Amino acid sequence: MVDAAAAIPRRVRATAAAMDLLRRLRGLHGPLMLHQSGGCCDGSAPMCYPAGEFVVGDRDVLLGLLDLRLLVDELPDTAPEPDDIAPVWISGPQFAAWQHTQLVLDVVPGRGSGFSLESPEGFRFLSRGRVFEQAELLALATVDTVTGAGWERGERPAPPTQPQVVAEAADACPVPGRGTSQNTL
Repeated sequence: MVDAAAAIPRRVRATAAAMDLLRRLRGLHGPLMLHQSGGCCDGSAPMCYPAGEFVVGDRDVLLGLLDLRLLVDELPDTAPEPDDIAPVWISGPQFAAWQHTQLVLDVVPGRGSGFSLESPEGFRFLSRGRVFEQAELLALATVDTVTGAGWERGERPAPPTQPQVVAEAADACPVPGRGTSQNTL
Protein backbone atom coordinates (compact mmCIF):
# COMPACT_ATOMS: atom_id res chain seq x y z
CA MET A 1 0.00 0.00 0.00
CA VAL A 2 1.30 3.47 -0.91
CA ASP A 3 1.49 6.00 1.92
CA ALA A 4 -0.79 8.90 0.93
CA ALA A 5 1.56 11.48 2.49
CA ALA A 6 4.42 10.26 0.29
CA ALA A 7 2.37 11.19 -2.79
CA ILE A 8 2.00 14.86 -1.75
CA PRO A 9 4.60 16.86 -3.69
CA ARG A 10 6.51 19.74 -2.19
CA ARG A 11 5.35 23.18 -3.29
CA VAL A 12 8.89 24.54 -2.96
CA ARG A 13 12.29 22.99 -3.57
CA ALA A 14 15.74 24.52 -3.78
CA THR A 15 18.95 23.88 -5.63
CA ALA A 16 22.15 23.05 -3.75
CA ALA A 17 23.52 26.47 -4.74
CA ALA A 18 20.47 28.25 -3.30
CA MET A 19 20.79 26.29 -0.06
CA ASP A 20 24.50 27.15 0.16
CA LEU A 21 23.71 30.85 -0.25
CA LEU A 22 20.92 30.65 2.34
CA ARG A 23 23.29 29.03 4.84
CA ARG A 24 25.87 31.77 4.20
CA LEU A 25 23.23 34.47 4.67
CA ARG A 26 21.99 32.81 7.88
CA GLY A 27 25.57 32.96 9.20
CA LEU A 28 25.66 36.70 8.48
CA HIS A 29 22.10 37.72 9.41
CA GLY A 30 20.62 35.01 11.63
CA PRO A 31 17.35 33.17 10.91
CA LEU A 32 15.83 33.84 7.48
CA MET A 33 12.54 33.92 5.62
CA LEU A 34 11.70 34.27 1.93
CA HIS A 35 8.75 35.83 0.18
CA GLN A 36 7.97 35.37 -3.48
CA SER A 37 7.52 38.94 -4.64
CA GLY A 38 4.31 39.90 -6.38
CA GLY A 39 6.04 41.83 -9.14
CA CYS A 40 5.99 45.41 -7.88
CA CYS A 41 9.21 47.44 -7.92
CA ASP A 42 11.40 44.36 -7.54
CA GLY A 43 9.88 42.28 -10.33
CA SER A 44 8.90 38.77 -9.38
CA ALA A 45 12.09 37.82 -7.58
CA PRO A 46 12.07 35.74 -4.41
CA MET A 47 13.13 38.08 -1.63
CA CYS A 48 15.22 36.98 1.37
CA TYR A 49 14.87 38.78 4.70
CA PRO A 50 15.92 38.27 8.30
CA ALA A 51 13.13 36.25 9.95
CA GLY A 52 10.35 38.54 11.08
CA GLU A 53 11.50 41.60 9.13
CA PHE A 54 8.85 41.13 6.43
CA VAL A 55 5.29 41.24 7.66
CA VAL A 56 3.46 38.15 6.42
CA GLY A 57 -0.15 38.93 5.60
CA ASP A 58 -3.08 36.90 6.90
CA ARG A 59 -3.80 35.61 3.39
CA ASP A 60 -0.18 34.95 2.37
CA VAL A 61 0.43 31.24 1.77
CA LEU A 62 3.32 29.21 3.12
CA LEU A 63 4.85 27.27 0.22
CA GLY A 64 7.12 25.34 2.55
CA LEU A 65 9.87 25.32 5.12
CA LEU A 66 13.39 24.96 3.75
CA ASP A 67 15.51 22.95 6.19
CA LEU A 68 18.96 24.51 5.86
CA ARG A 69 20.64 21.40 7.31
CA LEU A 70 19.78 19.31 4.27
CA LEU A 71 21.88 18.49 1.24
CA VAL A 72 20.85 17.03 -2.14
CA ASP A 73 18.28 14.22 -1.85
CA GLU A 74 18.37 14.14 1.97
CA LEU A 75 15.40 13.83 4.30
CA PRO A 76 15.72 14.99 7.92
CA ASP A 77 16.36 12.43 10.66
CA THR A 78 15.26 14.84 13.39
CA ALA A 79 13.13 17.94 13.66
CA PRO A 80 15.11 21.08 12.82
CA GLU A 81 15.84 23.84 15.28
CA PRO A 82 13.95 27.07 14.49
CA ASP A 83 17.14 28.75 13.20
CA ASP A 84 17.56 25.92 10.65
CA ILE A 85 14.24 26.72 8.95
CA ALA A 86 13.66 29.32 6.23
CA PRO A 87 9.91 29.68 5.56
CA VAL A 88 9.00 30.48 1.95
CA TRP A 89 5.85 32.60 1.55
CA ILE A 90 3.83 33.89 -1.41
CA SER A 91 0.92 36.35 -1.49
CA GLY A 92 -2.55 34.82 -1.58
CA PRO A 93 -3.52 36.24 -5.00
CA GLN A 94 -0.19 35.18 -6.49
CA PHE A 95 -0.61 31.70 -5.00
CA ALA A 96 -4.03 31.48 -6.66
CA ALA A 97 -2.33 32.08 -10.01
CA TRP A 98 0.65 29.76 -9.33
CA GLN A 99 -0.88 26.98 -7.25
CA HIS A 100 -0.44 24.56 -10.15
CA THR A 101 3.33 25.19 -10.13
CA GLN A 102 6.17 23.92 -7.96
CA LEU A 103 8.56 26.76 -7.17
CA VAL A 104 12.26 25.85 -7.42
CA LEU A 105 14.50 28.36 -5.66
CA ASP A 106 17.77 28.81 -7.55
CA VAL A 107 20.61 31.34 -7.70
CA VAL A 108 22.32 32.96 -10.65
CA PRO A 109 25.23 35.42 -10.85
CA GLY A 110 24.16 39.03 -10.62
CA ARG A 111 22.94 41.61 -8.18
CA GLY A 112 19.78 40.87 -6.26
CA SER A 113 17.17 43.40 -5.29
CA GLY A 114 18.21 46.18 -2.97
CA PHE A 115 15.78 44.83 -0.35
CA SER A 116 16.90 41.19 -0.46
CA LEU A 117 19.81 40.00 1.70
CA GLU A 118 21.75 38.39 -1.16
CA SER A 119 22.11 41.71 -2.98
CA PRO A 120 25.77 42.35 -2.03
CA GLU A 121 26.81 38.69 -2.46
CA GLY A 122 27.21 38.73 -6.26
CA PHE A 123 24.26 36.36 -6.75
CA ARG A 124 20.52 36.72 -6.89
CA PHE A 125 17.72 34.31 -6.11
CA LEU A 126 15.62 33.19 -9.05
CA SER A 127 12.33 31.31 -9.12
CA ARG A 128 12.04 28.50 -11.58
CA GLY A 129 8.87 26.55 -11.98
CA ARG A 130 7.51 23.16 -12.89
CA VAL A 131 3.83 22.58 -13.58
CA PHE A 132 2.47 19.83 -11.36
CA GLU A 133 1.19 16.69 -13.06
CA GLN A 134 -2.51 15.89 -12.72
CA ALA A 135 -1.91 13.22 -10.05
CA GLU A 136 0.15 15.71 -8.04
CA LEU A 137 -2.59 18.33 -8.27
CA LEU A 138 -5.12 15.80 -7.00
CA ALA A 139 -2.83 14.92 -4.09
CA LEU A 140 -2.28 18.60 -3.24
CA ALA A 141 -6.04 19.14 -3.19
CA THR A 142 -6.24 16.77 -0.20
CA VAL A 143 -4.15 19.01 2.09
CA ASP A 144 -4.90 22.47 3.40
CA THR A 145 -2.45 25.29 2.79
CA VAL A 146 -1.06 27.22 5.74
CA THR A 147 -1.84 30.93 5.55
CA GLY A 148 -0.29 33.75 7.54
CA ALA A 149 -3.34 33.74 9.81
CA GLY A 150 -3.07 29.97 10.27
CA TRP A 151 0.66 30.26 11.05
CA GLU A 152 -0.18 32.78 13.79
CA ARG A 153 -2.67 30.25 15.22
CA GLY A 154 0.10 27.62 15.30
CA GLU A 155 -0.69 25.71 12.11
CA ARG A 156 2.35 24.04 10.55
CA PRO A 157 2.78 21.91 7.43
CA ALA A 158 3.26 18.16 7.69
CA PRO A 159 6.89 16.98 7.83
CA PRO A 160 8.41 16.43 4.39
CA THR A 161 8.26 13.02 2.79
CA GLN A 162 10.25 13.96 -0.30
CA PRO A 163 13.71 15.54 -0.57
CA GLN A 164 13.66 19.31 -0.95
CA VAL A 165 17.18 19.91 -2.31
CA VAL A 166 18.18 19.12 -5.88
CA ALA A 167 21.65 19.40 -7.38
CA GLU A 168 20.53 21.60 -10.29
CA ALA A 169 17.25 23.27 -11.21
CA ALA A 170 16.83 20.94 -14.20
CA ASP A 171 16.60 18.02 -11.74
CA ALA A 172 13.33 19.47 -10.45
CA CYS A 173 11.95 21.21 -13.53
CA PRO A 174 13.33 19.64 -16.71
CA VAL A 175 12.42 21.04 -20.09
CA PRO A 176 11.46 18.27 -22.53
CA GLY A 177 14.09 17.92 -25.24
CA ARG A 178 16.72 19.94 -23.32
CA GLY A 179 19.36 19.03 -20.79
CA THR A 180 18.77 22.11 -18.60
CA SER A 181 15.74 24.05 -17.57
CA GLN A 182 14.94 27.53 -18.80
CA ASN A 183 11.65 27.85 -16.90
CA THR A 184 11.62 31.01 -14.84
CA LEU A 185 8.68 32.56 -13.09
